[in-house]
Amino acid sequence: MEAKIREKLESLRGMLQQDGGDLEIVAIDGKNVQLRLKGACGGCPHATITIKQGIERVLQTEIDPDIVVERVA
Repeated sequence: MEAKIREKLESLRGMLQQDGGDLEIVAIDGKNVQLRLKGACGGCPHATITIKQGIERVLQTEIDPDIVVERVA
């Protein structure tokens, strides 16, 4: 499952990079994913929405509905 998560996150990076941001995978422990947003996304007031309603929703829909994504500093 970790490989699928990493592959999907890599494909989502392009969307963030278009807005001057990026993501870094801090850890993947089973269905728990820790990400750090970088660049423009790191300080964006919408970062939590990007994590929960964007990245987490895609991972839950396309890989496993029990995946939880957490933003870390």
